[in-house]
Amino acid sequence: MWTARASARTAALLLCVLCYLLAGAAVFDALESEAESGRRRLLAQKRGEFRRRFGFSAEDYRELERLARQAEPHRAGRQWRFAGSFYFAITVITTIGYGHTVPGTDSGKVFCMFYALLGIPLTLVTFQSLGERLNALVRCLLLGAKRCLGLRRPHVSTENMVVAGLLACAATLALGAATFSHFEGWSFFHAYYYCFITLTTIGFGDFVALQSEEALQRTPPYVAFSFLYILLGLTVIGAFLNLVVLRFLAASAEGPQRAARLAGSLHRAAPESHARPRGGDAGPAGSICSSCRRIRQLERCARDNLGFSPPSSPVAVCGSRADRPRARSI
Repeated sequence: MWTARASARTAALLLCVLCYLLAGAAVFDALESEAESGRRRLLAQKRGEFRRRFGFSAEDYRELERLARQAEPHRAGRQWRFAGSFYFAITVITTIGYGHTVPGTDSGKVFCMFYALLGIPLTLVTFQSLGERLNALVRCLLLGAKRCLGLRRPHVSTENMVVAGLLACAATLALGAATFSHFEGWSFFHAYYYCFITLTTIGFGDFVALQSEEALQRTPPYVAFSFLYILLGLTVIGAFLNLVVLRFLAASAEGPQRAARLAGSLHRAAPESHARPRGGDAGPAGSICSSCRRIRQLERCARDNLGFSPPSSPVAVCGSRADRPRARSI
């Protein structure tokens, strides 16, 4: 029964993702298509004016465009000195991948692939551990705040943690936006957009810090801030996303909880003299055990990985009762 339910849930999730993609495509089409057509018309007009003014052929103009694209990354100075290489390494192991700088040699491309194979899992584990410690710290702060408010039995719920994480994310993005808008000359909105795209590891590359006026060599304090901001910001965003995932998992378990509570009621109403079903998962007791294992896994995930313990669910209590040895009838 639970296998069929899990398959139906997976199919429903796939359908939701497909619908979400279709809706996103429709919205982006409506928002960007006309603007793109306008930019293409303007570019064609400027291209024609440029060719007429300087007498370039179509081939000459294409060569000039190619050279301009190749020269773009070098506005920041020497990209493959230590500071620029460190920046590139960050974008590799965090999977941000702006695309502003890429290896130019075959040996560099080969090393990049092997470097990513080891670096990406190592980075994921590290940020997971940092996120656990951060969530534990936030939980302690929330407990202290509730005690200061005079609550006798303060408890930090998943919703409390999600709200606190959302506020921490907003503050982190705002701090980065204020700093990058000052140093890069961007508007606050564009700087906020850059921080969001960076810390969610989307990394379009349309806005990239440290890419003007040889910033990598001339402004060491700003370079250090940029590196630290990316690493610490990824920790904050990752911890928050872990909380959101846990909340979705808990919500997806509510259906099995209700079914297990009903099965548990039927099981407790059965006469004590009836023989207990054998085979583990047969009958209502098996349904209870299956659901209880699912809920206990979620609670263990919250306690071990996210630094706080959710309240005991009725199913867990029911499961603990169902697992107790029963006195044999005489």
